[in-house]
Parts: sequence; structure tokens; C-alpha cells
Amino acid sequence: MAGPLKSRNRREPGESPKGAAASVAKMSEPTSDLEVYSKEVLNALIMDNLPPTPNNFSLYFDRLLEDKSENLRRQIHSMLELEENNDDENTIMLEQSLKQGFSSVKNILGVTANLYKNMSLMTKILEKRKKELSDDVDIQSASGILNLLENDVAKLNTILKKQNTQMKTMYDETAKIVKSVENETIFDNKFGVYNKRYLLTKLEQELELIKEFKHKSSLIMIELSRDLKESVNNEKAVMLMTRTIARLLLKTSRRSDTVAHYGNGVFSMLLKHTDIESAKKASERLCYLVSNSNFFLADREIQLKISIGITEILPAYTIEEIVVSAMKGIEKAYEDKKVDFAVSLRTKVNSGEKK
Repeated sequence: MAGPLKSRNRREPGESPKGAAASVAKMSEPTSDLEVYSKEVLNALIMDNLPPTPNNFSLYFDRLLEDKSENLRRQIHSMLELEENNDDENTIMLEQSLKQGFSSVKNILGVTANLYKNMSLMTKILEKRKKELSDDVDIQSASGILNLLENDVAKLNTILKKQNTQMKTMYDETAKIVKSVENETIFDNKFGVYNKRYLLTKLEQELELIKEFKHKSSLIMIELSRDLKESVNNEKAVMLMTRTIARLLLKTSRRSDTVAHYGNGVFSMLLKHTDIESAKKASERLCYLVSNSNFFLADREIQLKISIGITEILPAYTIEEIVVSAMKGIEKAYEDKKVDFAVSLRTKVNSGEKK
């Protein structure tokens, strides 16, 4: 949620790409092969007079790497693997599951169509036998017709039992596929953000990155104020307010942030490369933005309010401990009526005053 970084090496009017590249070279000396290579990629973009957007940087990053030594390629690829989350592979698996699900549904529809045809056939047979019995027939003939009807019903019953077994098998297979797809989803349809499963995956990845590169990242947990929910006392209105909070979180998040619904109306934001002080400023801005967003319930205007817990992502702790620490920050924020957010550091708590 922090503002965009301003380059200290912006090219001045009239400055040549070569001069810009030279100014970039004056930056602090790189400390790793990855930094050296990244600056080379940036220099190449500037030399070609291309804006260093993420897409352009990614394109040049892959292109220039092809000409490097095998050792350097292996080293950089091993670093990049820490950030990869197998999105393409997961997408392929999800598509395969969906195709299997569609195939099963198609088979179920086929069996259902056959059932309908058989039932229609049975209706016609009953009408035929009924007509035969309505004519002037003797007892012996009537008995024969009833025997024929019994045979017809028996045959249909055998067919229906077989189709019923097929239907049950296909239904069970489809239910398993749907459940599998459900378990693999990363999106929360109710609030339009990522779900808990995706959040935990990103937290695991971020922990590994922090272990490798020693940077700072933070996690914040956000919920609609409990006092506000109690004062409204309207489940539908609370849901609408919670969705409004989700939209505001998405609106203010950075491209690198991960906004997710953790559960029970509690949201989380993974703030990558963000220390505690920056996370506090981000939380302060969030609280200010939300407090200036009004919600109308009938003829009543309600000022929205949230409570935020903040914690640092430290390799010494598990994902569960990190999440629990952030949740404790929310509880600390409720203890003091003057604050909307609090930092949980496991050993001490710093609070932020309302704005």
C-alpha cells in the first residue's frame, strides 16, 4: 500500500540511453550474482530505450539469461524457484479435473435421458394394456394381458435398477471431482479476494524467501469492528459492510500485496518487503480510508470502522504462530478504545492511535 518508488536515476531531458546506463552503473556495488545480472538487465532496457516495466524486465531477464554460463543460469534458477508457486501446473491440473467433471455430468445427463425414455415407454405400454383391458374381453384374455404387463414391468425394473446403479456411480465420481476442484481453488467468491489456502501458501513461500534474502515482511489481519457489528445487529447489513471492507482492501493494496479472506469475516494482507513501521503506516491509512467510507442502512448513515492486528513474519516461527500473533494484535487493539490497530511482537505490543 506504500506509494510507488521514485527512481533516483531518472533520465533527464536530452540525456542519451548510454548516459542513463552509466548513471545506473554508479549505484551501489552489487553484492551477489543476481544483483549484478539484474542491473545488467536494467541497463539493457535503458539502452534499448524501453520502460523498465515488470513485463519488459521479465522478458529481458529471460532473454539475456540464455547467453550466460550454465553455472550462473543454474544459480539464478535455484533462487527463482523459491518464488515460483507452480501456477501453470496447478492451472493445468484444475482444467483436467474440470474436464473430467464435465464428462461425468455429460454421462449423468445421458443416463437421465435414457431413464426418461424408459419411463415414457412404460407410460405408452400402460396405455396400450389399459386399452386392451377396456375392450370386451373374457377373464382368460384379461389374465393374459396382465401377465404381459407384469413381464413389461419386470423388464423395465431390471433396466431401471441398472441405470440407477450407473447414475449413483457417476454421481459419486462427479462429487469427488467437484470436491477436488473446490479444494484447489485460490479465490473466495463471497468477498472477491484470495482464500485462506492461497494465503497460507504465499506465507510459506515468503518465509523461505526471508530465510534466503533476509528482508522484512509483515502480516496484518483485519476485521469489521465488533462494536459496530453489535450496534447494527443485522446479519445482511454486516455482510454488505464486510464486502465493502474487502473492496477497500483491494483498492488500496499494492501489486505485491496478497489480500485474502482468512475466515469468519477476518481478512489478511501479506505485505512483502514491508517492515513493522511501514506496516503501521499502511494500517493507519487503511483505518483512515475506511473511517471516511460511510454505509447507508435504510435512513441510517453508518461510519465504517475496522480493527487491525500487525505482526512481523519471522523465520523463527511457524505459519500458525505468525497468524496467531497477528490475531493477538487485533485483541490488543480492542483493549484500548483509542486505537484501531496494534502490533504484536510476541514480546511487546505497540499501538497506533485513531485518526
